[in-house]
Parts: sequence; structure tokens; C-alpha cells
Amino acid sequence: MEAALAREPVGRRVLPSLGLLLMAGGLLLLAWVTHSFWQPGTAPYRYQRVEQGGIEHFAHLGLGAWPDLAITKYEIHVDGLDQPVAVGHVARRGSASPVMLDWDNRSGEPLVFSDTRLTELKPLAAAVSKHTPKEALLLAWWDTARQLHLLTGRDVAYDAHLGQPLVAPAPWRHHDLSIVRYEREFWGAPPNDVDAQRFARFAEALASESDRGAAMLRELAGNREAYVIVHVSDLYKLGLQFPDRLGVAYKDLILKGDVHGQISYVKRWVAENRYSAYTVHELSGQQARAYAVTDARSGQTLLAQMLPLGSSNPTEMQALQLVYQHGGYWVYRIPADGSASPASMTKPS
Repeated sequence: MEAALAREPVGRRVLPSLGLLLMAGGLLLLAWVTHSFWQPGTAPYRYQRVEQGGIEHFAHLGLGAWPDLAITKYEIHVDGLDQPVAVGHVARRGSASPVMLDWDNRSGEPLVFSDTRLTELKPLAAAVSKHTPKEALLLAWWDTARQLHLLTGRDVAYDAHLGQPLVAPAPWRHHDLSIVRYEREFWGAPPNDVDAQRFARFAEALASESDRGAAMLRELAGNREAYVIVHVSDLYKLGLQFPDRLGVAYKDLILKGDVHGQISYVKRWVAENRYSAYTVHELSGQQARAYAVTDARSGQTLLAQMLPLGSSNPTEMQALQLVYQHGGYWVYRIPADGSASPASMTKPS
């Protein structure tokens, strides 16, 4: 079974196929989005705490390198459904703000956060801690930045729960204000203007042409040693933020064996829709997701050039220097003078 959801520059969406609905719960999925449509005054979902404790209580998460974290497991529920539409693990240290550390979306629709796999995040955090200077500045999408600040202690350009862009299925779009209000109530104080402005500048850099975007990142970094971390799922979020600059489509794949067995199928999907380039990211042993940029102009954005989309080669970037890659994460050093230097966290795989 497979499914598709497209985000094109003009904002047109291709709704999920029946195959995805069956995979994600079939008519139950239709039930909860329909039910939420008629209740515009409140957020169409709620966080429900189910467990909390130290890392020893959540041994399966493998967080032994961070023994001082307090963990809370939440299920995200929608009225009318017995099963959660997503499950997340929230971490915090002391009285600091909570951070969504692990997110498993089970709905089959984009929902609040991008899926986060600790099997990818933990090695990234370990590499950043080991191979970057303690005074280094990290630039990443706000959710990734908060995770890395929590796990590495490195400084980040913004550390607030910004909640941008709003990630929600189409029937929830009229709930925008209630979702924003609920998220801010759950996560605490609203972001300050400085964090919001710096993140907006970061996102604009990723959505700009490659050389201009890299210059904007150097401006954000100032004179500091700085690294920019991107994930393939950032394509979708950036496409929501700048639909006029970056057209993005994705297709979920049920794996039958290795992810490469689906490549020919993905190539047909790309050719039939005349998309410009694509990449495939394995979410688990059973599921992968193909991302495509829908036109050549989108492929010239800095983010598209930083990811292995077929039309780009991250190892040959001149404006930024690739120093690490694991799973869906790609890490670049931002040379202060605009020229690469021979630094590396580890050999990119």
C-alpha cells in the first residue's frame, strides 16, 4: 500500500489515497477529521499524559547518556477514537522548558510535529557533542535546535517552542487559532520577538538561492564557529512556510524488504507528476517516505541543495562545508569567511 500528499507552489494538495487511509486506520481517520471539522472553537486534539519518570523508567529509549532527564510520555487523542493518533516523549532538565524528543505520528496525515526517530537523533547529538567546540553555535529548524540544545548543551540561535509552520491536516485548517492557543498553553510562555525573528531569517535563508542563503546564514552566525543542521523532513515544513519558493510533495511507502526495492516505483511517481528531483528517507524497517521538489526553481533553494535530491550533491557544496550525515540529518559547517576549511565531524556516509 502507498499514499501521496503533495504541496505545490500554488498551494494545490493531493489528498491521501484510500491505501493510506486503510494503512492509518481507514474510516477511523475519516471519522476523526470529520468530527473535528464541526468543532471549530477548540483544538481538535489533546495531549494525554500516560507515563512519567526518569530515564530508567523508559529504558527502551536508550537515553543512558543523559541520566538527568525527566521523561513524560503523551498520547495525542481525538474525541471519538479509542487509539491515539500520535505518541510523543517529552523531555526536560530541571525547571527548563519541556522539549518534544520523540514523535510517532500514527494518523497518516501531517500532524503537529515531523516524525522524530531517536535512533537518528541520538547519534547526531553524540557527534555534535564530541566534534564541535563548546562555544559553537547551532542553526537548525526550531524543533531540532531545541532537541540539540537539550542533549548537547551547545548554544542555539533560538530556543523557544515556535510552533511554525502549523502542521495539520487540511480539515483542521479552520482550527488554526485554537491550535496555536492550545500549543502555547501546553508548552508554556510564547516565544519572544528575537527568537521569532532569528528563526524567520534562518527559514528565509533555506528558501533562498544557494549563495544568497549561505550568506544569510553567515550573517546569523556572526563571527562564531557555527554549524547548520537540516533534516529531509525540513523540506515539507519549509514548503509550508514558503509555498511560493519551494514546491514539495511526499509519498509514504510500505517497505517489502529493502528501501531500494521501491526506487523504481518512486521514479515512476516522479516522472508521472513531472517533479524535478527526489530523495527517499527510511522511517523504520517497515516504512519509508519519498520527498520530491516539484520544479527546477525549488531545486535551486539552499535547503534543496543541502540534501541528496538527485539534482544536488551535498559533498560538492562550496558555500557550506558538509561535515556529518546520519539518517535524515545533514550537518554543515558555516565558514566565517565564506570559504571551506578542512574540518570534519566524521566522514559523511
